[in-house]
Amino acid sequence: MRSYVPLVARTLLGLIFVMSAFSKITGFEGTQQYMASEGMPATAFFLVAATIVELLGGLSVILGAWARAGATALFLFLIPATLIFHTDFSQQTQMIMFLKNMSIMGGLLLLIAYGSGRYSIQSIE
Repeated sequence: MRSYVPLVARTLLGLIFVMSAFSKITGFEGTQQYMASEGMPATAFFLVAATIVELLGGLSVILGAWARAGATALFLFLIPATLIFHTDFSQQTQMIMFLKNMSIMGGLLLLIAYGSGRYSIQSIE
């Protein structure tokens, strides 16, 4: 039972990034407008880059293929994303989003430190 915990944890952790990437793809213009409203320059470039990082990083974490690298990329991605979009603490929703991102970063740090576990593509090597 215990050997399945990292697999379940990786799936739950990576799923939010994969779903977010698909949301960005299907709502590209709306997301780009939101980014511009927050003062972001070069929104098309940063939106495409964010989508790629979230999709590949999320899949990497879920599958356990280069999971430490994927978790590191996602961790680094969350730093500016959190600081740019979720620091208006006068809005309770933004404070919750900030804390959610911090919690996700904690999970990513655990994955970076301890690896992907027994049931992962890398453990098959």
